[in-house]
Amino acid sequence: MHSPVPRVPRQPVARRPEIQLGRLTAELATVVASARRRALRDGDRQIDTAHLLHSLIESDPEVGAAFAGGPQLARVLGYLVQRSIGYGLRWQGSVEDSGTLGVVRDADPAADGWSPAAAAAMDRAGERAALRGEPRARGLDLLAVIAADPDSRAVEVLGRAGVDPLALADRIGELSQQV
Repeated sequence: MHSPVPRVPRQPVARRPEIQLGRLTAELATVVASARRRALRDGDRQIDTAHLLHSLIESDPEVGAAFAGGPQLARVLGYLVQRSIGYGLRWQGSVEDSGTLGVVRDADPAADGWSPAAAAAMDRAGERAALRGEPRARGLDLLAVIAADPDSRAVEVLGRAGVDPLALADRIGELSQQV
């Protein structure tokens, strides 16, 4: 007879708050779903800010308008497309943690499917919308907070494509006032 294996009580794992999809516009919820599919297709364990940036550019016309013309947008998309064929391979198996959100190092950082930087960006997009008195975040809200995180993967892509995140933030501010 086998003696039962004693169960060792598991220590509680500190987790980041869940992304509140109800705080997003339908368009931004579509972006999140697209980013999730992109992460799975790329073999990544989590959605990061580059996945979000890629999905924002592809699906939100307001986001596309924030870039300085077609050539700049094409360069950014070019770098994002290269992610799955070589450019972003060095990111696979690592966690995007730009220091924007405190992370318990003992917890599995990909357990909830979001990089710490992407989770923080989603939260801050909702906060940005709330400051305007709107109940739901838009694509421009998410782009603004992604561009403001100098250590994120999305900002690395923007920089390699020749996009100045500060100038992008200025254009986002102008577009946000027009809407």
